[in-house]
Amino acid sequence: MVNMIKNWLINYGINESMSLYLSNVIAIITIIIICMLANAAVKKFLMRAVKAYVAKSKNKWDDIILEKKVLQQIVGIVPGIIVYAFAPAFPAYESWIQRIASVYIVIIVLFAVHKLLNAIDDIYRKSQGEKARPIKGYLQVIEIIMFIIGIILIISFIINRSPWIMLSGIGAATAIGSLIFKDSILGLVASVQLTANDMVKLGDWIEMPSFGADGDVIDITLHTVKVQNWNKTISTIPTQALINQSFKNWSGMQESGGRRIKRHIYIDMNSIRFCTEEMLERFSKNPSLKEYMDNKKKDNGQLTNLGVFRAYLIEYLKNHPKLNKKMTMMVRQLQPTEKGLPIELYVFTDGTAWVNYEMIQWDIFEHIFAVLHEFDLRVYQSPSGYDLVNLRQ
Repeated sequence: MVNMIKNWLINYGINESMSLYLSNVIAIITIIIICMLANAAVKKFLMRAVKAYVAKSKNKWDDIILEKKVLQQIVGIVPGIIVYAFAPAFPAYESWIQRIASVYIVIIVLFAVHKLLNAIDDIYRKSQGEKARPIKGYLQVIEIIMFIIGIILIISFIINRSPWIMLSGIGAATAIGSLIFKDSILGLVASVQLTANDMVKLGDWIEMPSFGADGDVIDITLHTVKVQNWNKTISTIPTQALINQSFKNWSGMQESGGRRIKRHIYIDMNSIRFCTEEMLERFSKNPSLKEYMDNKKKDNGQLTNLGVFRAYLIEYLKNHPKLNKKMTMMVRQLQPTEKGLPIELYVFTDGTAWVNYEMIQWDIFEHIFAVLHEFDLRVYQSPSGYDLVNLRQ
């Protein structure tokens, strides 16, 4: 090409040195124009055909491939192929032009692989939904391997040596690589353990106080696990830390369909007493206690206001519309302390949403505090300044 342009310029009266310079410039400009036109043509016609196919296809994976611009990236190798093909037009620089073109093609392919692996991750997540086990760590390992191969090829092209010569020193490279990629190797092992043992997956609510994490898992990679906390901050946890340290995964609670309420109140032990006739008559008028009171009268059992209160609580919880009746439900005594006698409620709500859970818990204990005096019981409360003022008066 260069000689043809040079001879054409000489025929028009341009001297040989100038015609040589101009012929090289014209050839370079011509190749650039050909690259631009070829790239535009391939993108226009190929991408139009691909988009038309994707629009008609019912599959979702091809939409993601198109959205991630994988094909657009691959099309980028067209200029590199053209430059490589036209390298003989510049005999003095043919070798270097071909090397540079080869390096360019490898780089474009590596970026295309990166986009393709991201697309595969998205396809997998959307196909598996919330129960998807993360594969991003494995894809990152593949990406690292591909980039290592790419770097070897680039270096071999630049020094004009076979890549197999470089691979002959793979033993020493492995030793060095084990030091350089130590974190990646440990992260890979941890990622495999997390996935194999189903310890954590995307969307799980985990709690790990040592890293200030308390929220939903939004990303799992080779090196880190990202958690969006309830205050919308992001905590980043090393993947390996989830294997070496303890953390709490609330997914079991969420999947069970009920969230536990395990909370107690302190009863002033001085307010616990046997029921008087007046108290028995009053309690018998309560519809929730009628059956309990009748059974106790038949058994001639001695009743206490605390025992009647416990029976009332059990009936109240059984009839509460927001509690899960299929799960454990009980009211129990704990070991007495200097603060009084702890009475604990152990029940489960019928849902796991945090706000609803707190509202249900609020309603239950609000009712308990309001009704407690009906049984002549008192909640233990440390003396306040108000109490001391009243005592003085």
